[in-house]
Amino acid sequence: MERPTVVSGGTTTIPIASVANGLPGRYATALYDFAAERWLLDDVLDHAAALRRLIAESAELRAVLTNRTLDIAVSTKALDAVLEAQGFGWVIRNFVGVVARNRRLPRLAEILDAVAAIAAARRGEAVAEIVSAQPLTDVQRIQIQGRLAEAGYSKVNIQERVDAALLGGLVVRVGARLYDTSLNSRLTRLHHAMKGAA
Repeated sequence: MERPTVVSGGTTTIPIASVANGLPGRYATALYDFAAERWLLDDVLDHAAALRRLIAESAELRAVLTNRTLDIAVSTKALDAVLEAQGFGWVIRNFVGVVARNRRLPRLAEILDAVAAIAAARRGEAVAEIVSAQPLTDVQRIQIQGRLAEAGYSKVNIQERVDAALLGGLVVRVGARLYDTSLNSRLTRLHHAMKGAA
């Protein structure tokens, strides 16, 4: 079975969002091009997005991906079994295997974000990175898409990330614009305001 290879030092002519730079961009470009050449792009992009959501929603999976003490062969085999059981296709499973063997599992979420950024750039969409203290619900996703559409971002690709340090609320970045409604940010602003009043 043919496996995707990572192109290092290759060039690309597509406008890639900043999230697709560096190592994540190289891996993402390799996966995107591999899938496009074999007419598997729609399925691969769907599976990449589903895997990114799974990582965002599963603390256990994130722990496995970031644990550098696990044996590579064992973790690769275990991840492949989990992905196969979850219904992921052979391209994504082989790609995750390549990432694991290259000891890049801690950066898998970034790589998958870069895949989405490349796809969005090729479709002419904006990329919205949403960081929340807890995984988003389907209702929250719909509400956020509605707000983004009201702000003029009707064609937007949403990338989600969980950061418990936010305590609550959201941080949304679309291009150079940043909307920070996190509880941590509010507490910081309150702290500075109280220091200024003292």
